[in-house]
Amino acid sequence: MENCIRSLLIGGEEVEILIIDDGSSDRTAEIADRLEKEHPGIVRAIHQINKGHGGAVNTGIENASGLYFKVVDSDDKVRASAYRSILDVLRRFSAVEGGETAAAEEEEEREEPIDLLISNFVYNKEDQNRHKVMEYRKCLPQNRVFDWTEARHFPVGKYILMHSVIFRTQMLRESGLRLPEHTFYVDNIYVFDPLPYVSRIYYLDVDFYYYFIGRDDQSVHESVMIKRLDQQARVNRNMIDYYTDPANVDRIGREPILKQYMFNYLEIITTITSVLAIRSGKPEHLQIRDEIWDYLKKKDENLWKKMRRRPLGMAMNSRNKAAMKAVSGCYLVAQRLFNFN
Repeated sequence: MENCIRSLLIGGEEVEILIIDDGSSDRTAEIADRLEKEHPGIVRAIHQINKGHGGAVNTGIENASGLYFKVVDSDDKVRASAYRSILDVLRRFSAVEGGETAAAEEEEEREEPIDLLISNFVYNKEDQNRHKVMEYRKCLPQNRVFDWTEARHFPVGKYILMHSVIFRTQMLRESGLRLPEHTFYVDNIYVFDPLPYVSRIYYLDVDFYYYFIGRDDQSVHESVMIKRLDQQARVNRNMIDYYTDPANVDRIGREPILKQYMFNYLEIITTITSVLAIRSGKPEHLQIRDEIWDYLKKKDENLWKKMRRRPLGMAMNSRNKAAMKAVSGCYLVAQRLFNFN
């Protein structure tokens, strides 16, 4: 964690660093308090009973005073040069909200805040000493403000993840985002639910976030995900609920590109739930797979039909042992290509 925080301190007084001690039983609280004393006005330690990753993010959003909000996991870090470039961009889009007025000479240089800044992130696979950059050059305009109408098709394997995004703080609050507590994999909800509230977007093509994976005890390690498949399924159901909620359908449907992107995202999360169940092969996990698809059908039968008839849907619903073995093999190939888990 301390290495992570030190990579963020480059932001100086422009950046508020909230360390959420989520009921940790190690030295997290001690280190957080020390860093707060060493960097007053920049680092702030917040202690709470354990609420899980979602609960920690919720607390961060509630307490943040900055115009923009970024989640950085304690075992990751950011790249200094990219960090400075991002601060330069955000400084430009920092016209004061809420009716307050900046100094006249600064006001001319500052523009209306953006809702979302997207940057690249790097998968660092520690156990294999290799990395892969997730960039969006062919999907998004660069170095200017745009909206969903200008976004292009996202190919398979390329998604906007938590590591890619910096949201406008007030927009997150206005979206009503509230992550489930004591649940893993809620980062998918974090980047899914606010998207219909995003209108002003900016993509900066820099490798900012370093996401370290490959440890056997990590939550995204395949064996751990299978053990926690019930929590993956909980997130999956949450996303189905959001996408099919009548209160959200109109907002999502205003932009065809956004609607298609969110459909694709929901499809891949449902695929992940299903393929992990297939990889396990245990009856209780295959039952979770079946329950997810039944739940989707119950919520929106037309959506279920659309997803079920696509290649991934047909593959994930197969009961044939040879077909399930083929699905498992394809998953291993994709795992190698895209460097996940």
